[in-house]
Amino acid sequence: MPFRFVHTADLHLDSPLRSLALKNPELAELVRGATRTALTRIVDLCITENVDALLVAGDLYDGSQTSMNTALFLASEMRRLEAAGIRVFLIRGNHDSQSTMTRELTFPDNVHVFSGRAKSVLAKMLGDGRAVHVHGISFANPHAPDSLLPSFQAPVTDAINIGMLHTSLAGTPGHDPYAPTGVADLAGHGFDYWALGHVHLRQVHSETPLIVMPGMPQGRDINEAGPKTVTLVTVGDDGVLAHVEHAIGQAVFERLSIDLAGVEDWRQMLEAVGHGVSALRDAATADHLIVRLTLTGATSLAWKLRRDPDFLFAELGNLAAGLKGCWIEKIEIDCRGIEASASLSGPDPVEELASLIRSDVLSSHAFRQEASGILDELLQQLPRDLRDSLARDEQAAAALAESMALTGSDDVLAYLHGGDTEADR
Repeated sequence: MPFRFVHTADLHLDSPLRSLALKNPELAELVRGATRTALTRIVDLCITENVDALLVAGDLYDGSQTSMNTALFLASEMRRLEAAGIRVFLIRGNHDSQSTMTRELTFPDNVHVFSGRAKSVLAKMLGDGRAVHVHGISFANPHAPDSLLPSFQAPVTDAINIGMLHTSLAGTPGHDPYAPTGVADLAGHGFDYWALGHVHLRQVHSETPLIVMPGMPQGRDINEAGPKTVTLVTVGDDGVLAHVEHAIGQAVFERLSIDLAGVEDWRQMLEAVGHGVSALRDAATADHLIVRLTLTGATSLAWKLRRDPDFLFAELGNLAAGLKGCWIEKIEIDCRGIEASASLSGPDPVEELASLIRSDVLSSHAFRQEASGILDELLQQLPRDLRDSLARDEQAAAALAESMALTGSDDVLAYLHGGDTEADR
């Protein structure tokens, strides 16, 4: 009989909302419950596929935010697997180590939680008589600066060996270093499959041996955009491994850029956005699509778009609402106005001011210093994780200050520009 299992990681159950997103209460509630829905769907998949085991490679919880209510929900899902005869192999990641539930929750008997000492557990016997062993190690602290690979035992001889490790590998932007190791080092250890966790983007790092970072099963904000999945693995009676990706996420975040170059009136703008959003919704397989919209291009509408962002958001939000399960999360305006040609009275003074601001003011050393100082003061008022996500280093902080200054100046200039009212649109 083959050994079949679902591999997932980084569920971050009941993670608090991190998106400036979700001003819409209905949308906020949807995203708030999406991580639970993801776990329920994973359990459903395990039962439907009649797998032998579920492997969770860390960060089942979301740190200190975890509540007893979260733990009770998790335990109930584990009992569903127990009733179906499905085992669960679980390692703790850096976020799990910060949760009091890690120490307090008692799992049903089908759940094996690996300790801080790597060991192997017999999972099944294949049809050819070979055993399948699952190896894993948890870490009790939120920081693991050194590789955990040396802690693993050698592969069991004449068996299929599966390793579970929460690791940042050689380093990934947006993720803290955690138990760093190299793909070549993992491959050289002699295991047949590595079930990794920690990096939220799915990647198959090697086919032989099979090394999979499954990504997270449900994104929580626009920085975790794109379809989210789990990996279904089959170890055949001959020991050959096959893997299939399964979509899980209830809601998917996506970025969409619409070029408004040449668009001259409000109705044309709505049509251009409508076509783009509709095509993106048709392509999305998740129940809900949450869109971060960016409007670009040189258009005479640039000032109008900036002057009344609430009206624009309402218009495009209503447009998206006409598509089942589609939401606009935020609108970013990166349009540039088309400079008016000089008339008898001279060039447009606002356009001249805009050119002066961009060429002289924003690029000056004195302005950059002042903008960086203001940004530093603001960042110090934020929680550390949010501060790091906005400006992890000096270069990112400088880029953020420049972007904010440019956007702010364009917004001010939009009001100076005057022009049509809402009724004229």
